[in-house]
Amino acid sequence: MFQKTLGFWRKEVRMWRKSLLFILSVVLVGSLGIRPTEGKEYPSQPIEIYCPYAAGSSMDITARVIADVAPKYLGQPMVVVNKAGASGSLCAAEVIRSNPDGYKLAILANLFFASTVHTQKITFDPKDLIPIANFMQYKLGIAVKADSPWKTLNDILEYAKKNPGQLKWAHAGRGTSLFTYTRLIFQKAGIDAVDVPYPGSPQQTAALIGGHVDISAAPYGAQRGAVKAGRIRFVVMFTDERFDEPSDVPSVTEVGFPEAAKLPTVVGLYAHKDTPPEIQKKLLDAFKKTYDDPEFKKGLGKLGEQPRWGGPEFMREAIKNAEDVSVPLLKEFGLYVGK
Repeated sequence: MFQKTLGFWRKEVRMWRKSLLFILSVVLVGSLGIRPTEGKEYPSQPIEIYCPYAAGSSMDITARVIADVAPKYLGQPMVVVNKAGASGSLCAAEVIRSNPDGYKLAILANLFFASTVHTQKITFDPKDLIPIANFMQYKLGIAVKADSPWKTLNDILEYAKKNPGQLKWAHAGRGTSLFTYTRLIFQKAGIDAVDVPYPGSPQQTAALIGGHVDISAAPYGAQRGAVKAGRIRFVVMFTDERFDEPSDVPSVTEVGFPEAAKLPTVVGLYAHKDTPPEIQKKLLDAFKKTYDDPEFKKGLGKLGEQPRWGGPEFMREAIKNAEDVSVPLLKEFGLYVGK
């Protein structure tokens, strides 16, 4: 009996010893900042793309087109994670607090850095994200229901002048380019309207079709299906010249608001600033091949947005140029929040 008891306790001690060694090893690994992928050739596991808007939005669809094609050149799957909220700040914060190992990227517009972060009290430094590759330029405009009596932007402005505070318009967040564009037009026209923020384009479209808002400032791509189905139509696009699609919609310059065409909005992928240079280069090389791939062009073509390639320098310049235009406007609107 004694031998059995002794054997039992020896076995228990060995088990506890193994458990203790495992716990100590985990603590040691954590304290040293060692990650499971360290020492392995990048990438050795799936890469996540964090998207700041809801599933079905133009940015979400763009991210999914990238995630479909890029694995051919990276050798690992890409997964889109929707992290909607605060006009992109939740998404940015998620990547900033992650390990700088290239496995978490954010898809964001230049206007997030040039405008949105200046309208919020954020808990992070946006410069902790660095640009990797740009893929797309938004086609942005103002849409109404298909059966709306308003055929032009001027029709909308005339109604709003006669009915102060009655016009309700949808957007995806204060400080975004669409918010800034539309607010600028209303200010120039002396319009008092009610802005209604939504998590993304699908919710805006549903609200517009459902009659909860009168107009929607939104990307063309995410509304293309509703346009083709004859449920909504665009009355103006925020551009200097008409797009090839939709070719029947005038530009803001044509209708007398050229100021609202000065903020081209481009969309690309960003990484943690401490991501090793060799990983940044691998991502850039793979993403250039992704952009040049016919499948990517086909996917973005179905969305209806404008392909636009650019590397880190192009993206930094796009942010600076947009900031030069947007910050004075935000201050004029009373929306600027200092750093």
